[in-house]
Formats: sequence, C-alpha cells, structure tokens
Amino acid sequence: MYLNCKTFFSLRYGTMPAEQLVQTAHQLGITTLALTNINITSDIWEFVELCRRYDIKPVLGLECRNESDFKYLLLARNQQGWYHINQFLSTHQQQEIPFPDRAPVLPDTFVIYAWDAVTPESLLPHELLGIKPREINKLFRIDTLALKDKLVIMHPVTFQDDEHYELHCVLRAIDQNILISQLEPHTIAHADEKFISPAKMVAHFEAYPHIVENTLRVLEACHTNMQLHIPRNKKHFLGSVEEDRQLLRDLAFEGMKYRYGADEQTAATERIEKELQIVAQQNFEAYFLISWDIIRFAQEQEFFYVGRGSGANSIIAYCLKITDVDPIALNLYFERFLNPYRSSPPDFDIDFSWRDRDSIFDYIFDRYGKEHTALLGTVTTFQTNAIIREMGKVYGLPKKEIDKILENGFDIRLTEDEIQRKIFRLSKLMEGEHSFPNHLSIHAGGVLISDEPIYHYCTTYIPPKGYCTAQLDMYQAERIGLFKFDILSQRGLGHIRDAIDIIRENQHVDIDIHNVKAFMIDTRVRENLRNVNTIGCFYIESPAMRQLLQKLRCDDYLTLVAASSIIRPGVAQSGMMKQYVHSFRHPETVTYLHPVIKKLLSDTFGIMVYQEDVIKVAHEYANMELADADSLRRAMAGKYRGTKDFENIQERFFINCAALERPLDVSVEVWRQIASFANFSFSKAHSASFAVESYQSLYLKTYFPAEFMVAVINNFGGFYNRELYFRELTKTGVRLHPPCINNGDYYTKIKEKEVYVGLIHVEGLEETLAMRILEERKTFGPYLHLEDFTGRISPGAEQLEILIRIGCFNFTGLTKKQLLWKSSLLVKQKDAGGAHAMSLFQPAPVSCELPELAYHVHEDAFDEIDLLGFPLHSPFTILQHDQSSYIPARDFGKYLNQPVVTLGYLVTTKFMRTSKGEPMCFGTFLDRDGNFMDTVHFPDSLRQYPFQKGGFYILHGRAVMDYGVITLEISRMYKIGYFEDKKF
Repeated sequence: MYLNCKTFFSLRYGTMPAEQLVQTAHQLGITTLALTNINITSDIWEFVELCRRYDIKPVLGLECRNESDFKYLLLARNQQGWYHINQFLSTHQQQEIPFPDRAPVLPDTFVIYAWDAVTPESLLPHELLGIKPREINKLFRIDTLALKDKLVIMHPVTFQDDEHYELHCVLRAIDQNILISQLEPHTIAHADEKFISPAKMVAHFEAYPHIVENTLRVLEACHTNMQLHIPRNKKHFLGSVEEDRQLLRDLAFEGMKYRYGADEQTAATERIEKELQIVAQQNFEAYFLISWDIIRFAQEQEFFYVGRGSGANSIIAYCLKITDVDPIALNLYFERFLNPYRSSPPDFDIDFSWRDRDSIFDYIFDRYGKEHTALLGTVTTFQTNAIIREMGKVYGLPKKEIDKILENGFDIRLTEDEIQRKIFRLSKLMEGEHSFPNHLSIHAGGVLISDEPIYHYCTTYIPPKGYCTAQLDMYQAERIGLFKFDILSQRGLGHIRDAIDIIRENQHVDIDIHNVKAFMIDTRVRENLRNVNTIGCFYIESPAMRQLLQKLRCDDYLTLVAASSIIRPGVAQSGMMKQYVHSFRHPETVTYLHPVIKKLLSDTFGIMVYQEDVIKVAHEYANMELADADSLRRAMAGKYRGTKDFENIQERFFINCAALERPLDVSVEVWRQIASFANFSFSKAHSASFAVESYQSLYLKTYFPAEFMVAVINNFGGFYNRELYFRELTKTGVRLHPPCINNGDYYTKIKEKEVYVGLIHVEGLEETLAMRILEERKTFGPYLHLEDFTGRISPGAEQLEILIRIGCFNFTGLTKKQLLWKSSLLVKQKDAGGAHAMSLFQPAPVSCELPELAYHVHEDAFDEIDLLGFPLHSPFTILQHDQSSYIPARDFGKYLNQPVVTLGYLVTTKFMRTSKGEPMCFGTFLDRDGNFMDTVHFPDSLRQYPFQKGGFYILHGRAVMDYGVITLEISRMYKIGYFEDKKF
C-alpha cells in the first residue's frame, strides 16, 4: 500500500534518508515498499540493498513532476520496466522537455494518476487511479466496484513527523528562492504525508476493501531481481575473454621491450606473468585494454597525459604506457591496485591537459556508444554554513545578521530570538550521520562504460558540461558494480603539452617526454632540482615544497617521491615530516619503535610516509587481514565518513596487538601515526606519478626554459600569479614586448628570443575584438599604421585607447600620447562617417601638427600595471627609493641569528593558525636580484604589521637557518609605494 515513498533524494522536497525510510517501514511491519522519488533515481540501489537487509520487498518507481505539478507515478513490474522508466526520464532530463499529461505506454510498467487527472473510462490496461486517504469522500456516489481493477491507495510518504514537515517547507522555499511566507500551497506537500501503520491504512478504506486488494495485487505484480556488487563494466574489449587475454599479454611484452630494453627483463617477465594471472582471476582484462585504448587515442592526437593513482603499481600499466612509473624500481606491489581482498573496484587516474580532456570524452562516448557511456555524477550536500545562510534568507534575516550567526554562533538566550531558535532547531535536523543532498553535480572525471545499456542501472541527464551524466555518485555506482575510469584535468599537463608544441615549432626538436628514466639521471636536471630552480614545474614550485627539497638536498627520484608524500598535511601536521627531515640528515640517530617497524620501514627511517606503509604495518605488526587493511586504506582516504568502520578497525588493531604481546606504549604510538593519516594519506604510486610529472616539467625547463615558461603562462600559471612567471621568463634571456597587433597573438607568443605578451592578459580588452583583430590580420595582412587599423577594424574609442596604452602600436614609432591624439581624430571621423566599410585604397596617415608632449619613463610601466596587473620590466627599476642599503637574499647567510633589513616585492602569502588558534603567516618575496626571500610572521608581528596587498615591503627581521634553509622571522614591516622614498 506504500507505493509513493520518497527519500531526501527528492531534492529539496523529501527529508528522510533511505535507511530511515526502510527502518521505519520495518518497525511498522510493512513488507512491501515502493521508492518513487521526484524526477530522480539516484539512491534506488541503496534502497534495494536496505530492503533486503530488513526483509522488505522493494518496488522500483518514479514520481514525475513538472516543477510543482504532479503528473503521475510510474512503477516497474520488472527489470525491463525499470529500464524503460530510466530511459523515459533520461529523455526528458536530457532534452529538458516537460512530461506530457498522459504517460506514454512503457512496457512492463504501471502508471498511476491522481484521482481527478483523467477519466476512468480513458484508462489503458496498465493505467490506474490513485486515491489518498484524505480523498475518500470523493468516492461518494461512485461505483468503485466497477473500477475495482483501476483504483489503488496512493498515500505519499515524504517526511518523518511534524517537525520535518517544517523542514520540508523550508526546503521548498529554498528551492524557489523565496521567503517561507511566500510559499503557495500547491508547491508543498500535505502535512499528512507521513507513515501510518498498515492497520490504520486499511481502516481508512474499510468501506472499500477492493481498493486495498487491488493495491496489494499491483504491488505483488512488481518484482526486481537486481544483483548488487557484481561487475557490470564492459566485459570484453574484443569479442571474448580469450581474445582480450591474448591481446593484453602481447601488449604487455611488447611494451616491456620499450621500457626495459635488455635490462631487467627477467624480473619484468616474472612480474608481468604474476600480474596477468591476478588480472585473469579478477576478469579485469577489458578494464586494462579500454584504458590502453584511451591512451592510444591520446598518443595519436599527440595529447600529453599522466597516468597515476594505484594503477601505477602495475607493471602492465607501465608497459602499456598508461603510467610512466616503474613499479620494479620503486618496489610497488601490484596487490595495492588489484587483489581478491579489495572491497572496492580499483581504477586508473589519467590526467590530461584541460584543453584536451573534452576530446577524450568525445572519443570515449563515440567509441563505446552513448547508450553504454555516461559521466559519473556526484551529490553536493548542504554544508552547515550553507544551511544556516539559506534558512536565514528564507526567514527574512538581513545578511548582516546571518553573517553574525556564522561568525559568532546563535544568540538564542533572548525570548525575542524565535527565528534564530527555529533556524537552529531545523538546521540540526539536516546534520548527522547522513549528509543531506542539495543537488546533483559532476564527478571530477569519472566515466562509466557499461556492458548493458546504462539505462538498466540509472537515469542520465545533461548538465552544463554538455555530456550525458549518470544520476549516481561513486558509492551508488560501486553498489551496482560499475567501475569508473578517471579522466581528469590538470593545468600542469597543459604546460608540458604546449611546451612540446612550441619547442617543435621554434626549434624543430621532437621530445620523447615519456623517456623519464633519462631525465632522472641527467646531470643538468639534477642540478636544477638540487638548486630548486623549479618555478613552473608541477608540484615542486611552491615555497613549502622548495624549502623541503632544499632540506632533503633532493636531486634524485626516490627522494622526490618521498618529498611528494611527506609534505601532505597528514604527515606534516603529525610532526612526521620534521622527523623525516631530521632522520634523513642524521640517519645515525634513528631509533625504531619495534624490530618489525625497522624491517618494514627502514627505507623511510621508521616513518610511515605512504598508504602502503600503513597497510604493511597493520598487516605485519598487528596481524590484520588484508581485507581489513583495505578497509583501513579506504578509511584513511576519507571514504568512510560518518560510519564506524574506522573505530572498528582501531579496536581490532589493539586486540591483535595484545594477542601478539606487542608493547602497549609502542602500539599506541603506531596507531597514533596511522590515525594521523586519516583523510590525507597518499599512496606511493600517487607520489611516484607526481614525481614523474615533476621530472618531465623540470627537463623542459632545464633545456628549453623560455618555451617552457611561455607554455606555463599560456596555461594561466600554477601555484603563483602570472606576474612571477613573466619574471621567470625574463631570466631566460628573452626580450619581452608588450602586446602587439602585428607581432603578437591572443596567447603569449615566442619566436626565437622575442616574446610578445598575449592579448588575453589585457584587462578590459574584449575577447571578440581581439579575435577580430587577429582574424583580419591573418586574412588581409599586417596593419600599416593606426589609420589602417581603425579603417579595417573600426574599434570603439575605449577599446582603442586600451590598445594604444598597452603598447599595441609601438611598431609605428609614435609615442602613446601622439597615438592617442591621433585616435581622437580618427574616432570622430568614424562616427561622422557612419557604418564601417572597407576602402578600395589604403588611407593615408592623418597629417596633423602634434604638440610637444612631455613623456616620463615610468608612464609605460604604470599603463602596464593598470592593464596587465604588473610592469613588464622589474618593478625595482621603477621604484623611486634608495635601495642601496638593503641586504640581498644571497647575503642572508652572513647574518644568521642577527637583525636584517631588506626590501622585498611580495609574491605570495600563506596564512595559518598556531596550536593556540592564533593567525600567523608565511610570506614569499623577491629581492632586487630576483631571488626568493621566505619570511615567517608570528602572531604578534602579524597583528602589529599586517599585509596590505601586493607591492614593496621594507622587512626587519632575524635570519634563521633550518636544515640549510634560511628564512626571516619578521619583527616589523612597512609597505611603500613606487614614489615613497622613506626610511623606516
């Protein structure tokens, strides 16, 4: 009788998690339950799993609405009916068309209309009319026996109780972005849409037992044979398992020759055979081959990519060029990626340039079929601050009061704060073990490729991204048995891809960027790594990473892999990063917690650095099963938020340690280190993948520094703002020019040693105008002078002024003031002449007497600051301030633990809080020579001398050294302007 139940996946409408819905039904003795969420099917698989756990028969359905207008319920008689419901909903979601008043005939489904929606005589055999308990009086004088096969009980279940009905109303107001007082009755549920017991339900229809019987008959006719947690990805890449296995074997051994040559082939062969055996046991050949196929397409298109994640533990992936991480060199074990104990499907993370990723998606959808392919969705949940802000708006609180609540908490001591009391009470209903869904979004890069059409499992829709996307998140997909392919985007790869293209065009050099082993032993690359000349290089350019590399004297792959992991918050915040650096510098001082720890972690000085280390310690030290170790890995990755799995694992850990008679104090410390990894753990394969990409970037920066830096700029930088990358570019010996309408381009352009800043960087310049300028030049040739340009392009006065001020017409030999004088005449002529038309003959330059106009050397720089955000030449050359007395960064070593006064140009800041919760800051500055200066601003100093945006600062501090890295502990600092010649 409960054929219209909703969970909170009826977004901004329902209020119950699926678990609570099913638990409540079980407590009431309900044995059959239909889930009919509004225009969504996201949690249907979770619902089925829960129903089976509580011995309830699940029925699959859908409530179709056009906004607040109820149309009908659809119930699936079987799996085919469920397929057609998903397909029907997907069509309407993708095409954004409303549901028709009458549902189409969908095979193996029931359609249930509201009582007044259609006439009984017009009902088709599969169509029914639903009667709500409160509508029974509508049956007065109706011959219901004549309709006994057409009438069913339709009592909606939307919320738990009266308090949650209030929450439902708030959600409806949030959804419509209106005050709660503006809600209209037809947009909200009726206050009786709660569970009532079967006995009460039957009592409501005491006079109509045939309606009860027909409702039960309809529910009895609905069945589902959904099988959970079985693989549903595309089963075969070729025609059969045997063909797939042979192809994978052939590709693996062919790739082994490229990767290893004549070296290490014995070890590689043994490893490949071992992996092929495990892959065959898990029937995972197609997953490898589809990943290889995607990579093959990328290589054909000359797209650059990086394969990372736990897949980098696989030598097969290495030989298939899915990753560039050698698992033999790093002693990575394949079982971290694929083993019988894993409770979750593994996946490959493949990063592409942000410019190439859509082409990869297009290929996957075309190659594997749109009916079998969808992007993975994700569920965006209501966060605490967002809940309070939205509720505050609904109840009409002014923004200042909402901000005050968020900043200081609720003030509900006073009786007049009834609204705050209500918001506090209702917001608590949305917190708890189950995150409250707000809306659907797109996973960062997950793609599903199913063997059967995707509509057998889920509904799809098309978000603004433009690709068919499943109404599933990764956890629901895991229930189904769909393994995602992670096709991710990363700007660092755009640096590498574009650099390779620029190098090929400018220097006619082709680079095998996947030959990473050669980069790792290259002496010049190692020198740049040791000297942390890494600006623009992925993952190794931030101030914190550069300092860590200096402390570790890093110039080799294994140290870089470790650095990529220990800088993660989980390791750093636990104090293990500091301990690792000390142990690295003083290995003779290392004391191991236990002989087992020494055996497992001697390579990392007894410190757990990687996920794999934690798994090894849990398995070897505490004798935990690999299945538990895999659960621990997932818990560390934050995949068990809101459950008790982590606590259960902790309990088993200490029970096992006690059984093995491990010292309690040692076990407590070992677990402390394990727990510190929670939410921040990093697999060694991930670190190795990042290190590989770092080497690829660093190789390009070492041998082609100008081209590489232009590629970084054209991909909108990395950790720092774009100004620093232009500063780094000038260090390579190029001549840097402002944008130019004849020599420049939309993006920054390099030709030999001449670089022209791209038009894209000019603040206020319209993109359409920039593209028109370039297209006109391409079609009809360079612009001869200002008159030629205005005649051909006919720009507006403001846009023309921007082009002149930024230097686009420097090629004319006229000063900007002369050009601006001329432009005012040309714009007047254009306005007087009406519509623009191409002249048959080139116009002669405007001849006029120009007055002598004063010019100051700083004018160009300030135009650049205004329109680019920074001057093209060093800001120190513009500064009107005596700079001779300041100590440069290269001399800080002479003043250790002594007062230092220096002049710095602010690059970046990183604010943090001390253990006491007080704000402090780390700063990075440039000195006059272009060298970095790293500063520490403790709370007292920061409070007295706060940062005031970018620019120049006079810094007073003390030079301190920590493992070879010098920083300034700032006691005072003063910001000065370009013309502020003061002493502080």
